Amino acid sequence: MIGDQPRWRQVAEVIRQRIADGTYAPRTRVPSVLQLQAEFGIAAATGQTVHRALREDGLIFTEIGPGSFVARPLPLAGDALTSDFTSPRPTTRRVQRQIHPG
Repeated sequence: MIGDQPRWRQVAEVIRQRIADGTYAPRTRVPSVLQLQAEFGIAAATGQTVHRALREDGLIFTEIGPGSFVARPLPLAGDALTSDFTSPRPTTRRVQRQIHPG
């Protein structure tokens, strides 16, 4: 591990920066887990953790088959947030079931 943070967090920060600077534009594909492995020399589980963290932050969404895509741009430090488009929520959601006594 380089630095004080776990490797997955370091890689996630690189991807966040690429989203912020426009390297990965909204609705474009981000590197797959296999591509993250090749570029950063990380394990598959680490790449999955990177994707999960970015999904939880609302930066990417994943579609089974096509891959993971940028949901919205991330403003650079000092930039104002803009809301000129609607970004999708992460594709995973929790369903709560209520049981009523009957």
